[in-house]
Amino acid sequence: MKGFYKKAIATIFLASVTGGMFAQDDLLSLLDSTTTKKTHEKVIATFKGSKVINMQSTETVKKKTMDFAVSHRFGNIGTESGGGGHTLYGFDNSTDIRISFDFGITNDLTLGIARSKQNELIDGLVKYRILTQTTDNHIPVSLAFYGDMSYDPRIASQFYNGTVSSPDFHQTEIHRFAYTSQLLIARKFGWRLSVELAPTYQHRNFVAAFVNPDNGAEETNDLFSIGGGFRFKLTKRLAIIADYYYTFSDYRMNNSTNPFYNPLAIGVEIETGGHVFHLNFTNASGIIENNYIPNTNDNWLKGGYKFGFNISRVFNLGKRHPRPKKAL
Repeated sequence: MKGFYKKAIATIFLASVTGGMFAQDDLLSLLDSTTTKKTHEKVIATFKGSKVINMQSTETVKKKTMDFAVSHRFGNIGTESGGGGHTLYGFDNSTDIRISFDFGITNDLTLGIARSKQNELIDGLVKYRILTQTTDNHIPVSLAFYGDMSYDPRIASQFYNGTVSSPDFHQTEIHRFAYTSQLLIARKFGWRLSVELAPTYQHRNFVAAFVNPDNGAEETNDLFSIGGGFRFKLTKRLAIIADYYYTFSDYRMNNSTNPFYNPLAIGVEIETGGHVFHLNFTNASGIIENNYIPNTNDNWLKGGYKFGFNISRVFNLGKRHPRPKKAL
């Protein structure tokens, strides 16, 4: 019996020692996994596409890919603003159509070209992502610069629209250019909510010498505005999106002759594989910033909103490797 007790005590002692060793190993492996956890990891997909609705997002096109997008705005829906049943609530009309090609030069640099129906604008754009938000808040926001230059090729009678009568005035091609510069500041809060601010400066080389009859303010070549937008995900592939711009302009303040309203857009975003669809309503008739920031003249409260959509498809321009042959 004494031998049995000795063996039992030895077995219990050995089990406790080896158990402690395994527990210590587990604890060390846990500490190692904690200390070697990745830091400064970049946040991805703050927004799904290069635009929220009207406003640009901080997202850029990936290197060696092309983002082909078609954007469309129909006519006003409300009867008081020229819509109603006789235009099928705006579907008979088209205020703007834009076809664009954006190219990823690097993962942070995008160059693009596009053509818009409204004012026949041809434009080129550049977007450069300066900062990318990280999961540990080492970088709390994403930051990008966006610049666009557009050219208006309309015939002179349409472009100048009879507003210039001075004999000293000389028409020149440089008048037809307009420029927009934006600083895009975005943050993603969890997986559902993303928000963005967009301080904006715009310069138009030519503007008509219009005056607001209600306050005497003149139209100006330079405009300052600030945009705000958000994306709220309902499911993995469905989100609510919206954006809004406020323009600082005395000429546009309560102008009874040429009323102006700040552009507001709301809609839904649907992702289906390589396609991203935006279905939206907005009072902005133009799609490009050089159109909708200075020239939104429709009022939401009077039915001056129109249905629109943005469709985006990304194409890989890099070298493709042949698929391996299947074994016979």
